[in-house]
Amino acid sequence: MRNIQSESKYIYTYVHHVDEYDLCRMEMRSFFSVDSQSNFLISNIEVNPSRSPFIQDRLEVLYEDNSIDNIKKLVTNLIVNAKTYKVVCLNNFDIGETKKIPQSERRLMEREIGLCIEGEPDLDFPEVVFGLLFIDDRWYFGIHSKSESIWRKHLHKPHSYSTALSTRVARAVANIAVPQPQNIRAIDPCCGIGTVIIEALSMGIDIEGRDMNPLVCNGSRENIAYFGLQGTITLGPISEVTEHYDVAIIDLPYNLFTHSTREDQFDIIKHARRIADKVVIVTIETIDDLVADAGLVIVDRSIAKKQSFLRQILLCEQN
Repeated sequence: MRNIQSESKYIYTYVHHVDEYDLCRMEMRSFFSVDSQSNFLISNIEVNPSRSPFIQDRLEVLYEDNSIDNIKKLVTNLIVNAKTYKVVCLNNFDIGETKKIPQSERRLMEREIGLCIEGEPDLDFPEVVFGLLFIDDRWYFGIHSKSESIWRKHLHKPHSYSTALSTRVARAVANIAVPQPQNIRAIDPCCGIGTVIIEALSMGIDIEGRDMNPLVCNGSRENIAYFGLQGTITLGPISEVTEHYDVAIIDLPYNLFTHSTREDQFDIIKHARRIADKVVIVTIETIDDLVADAGLVIVDRSIAKKQSFLRQILLCEQN
């Protein structure tokens, strides 16, 4: 689950629904401090691609050149520290302004590059996978990591609510809140049935949950245990929290389904500021005034869509 800056170059490709564009870019900014208007990003920051619900592939670049023939020459010097390998061309969809390469051409290039590498090819169960990528008239070759859609495994919980965040949105929210988990303590004091908690725990984030409803707390605990995860869910309001955290994630109660008032929402935000240095708020209403009155500054934001719901994701810091 690393998120570190190094001398290496990484290329990340992205796939998402048009409704997820805004949220995807906010998650990009959390990981890389920049975003990309295209569906790929080049960075020297290493992120496990399976953390993001939007990242498709990651290529750790070993060689790059404008000529595929030069790439073939370069890989002859490659020392493969594995018993078996295979090569995959990642241009199976349009990447930026670069059009998809037909499958027959991709297979040919994979075979030609593979023949230049000293070692034992294995197309079924290779120990290492090398990737070939063509973007903006330049070829890149390196170690390929395919994103695993872990969030899909969390779609079917023992307990769920129709108004809860989707697992994809919940995973992105957890990443926005905690892009680098090392030595970070987080809390979700209005955790509901634990959608955000589950995604965060599955990524190695140190997070605990809390809710005022005892039935909801029990449901959240059962959901966490169902996926073989370990986490603490405490019964009680946010006002009773005395410990301090690096970040709090607040999915505000929705007026449409609860008796929550703006005063109640302000009280939650105010306590979130008290217990955490950084706060990520999910809201279906515009609450910029409440955030400011609580002494927080909105430093980034996005819109997440789910059917007819429009949710605002606000990244807030201490004023």
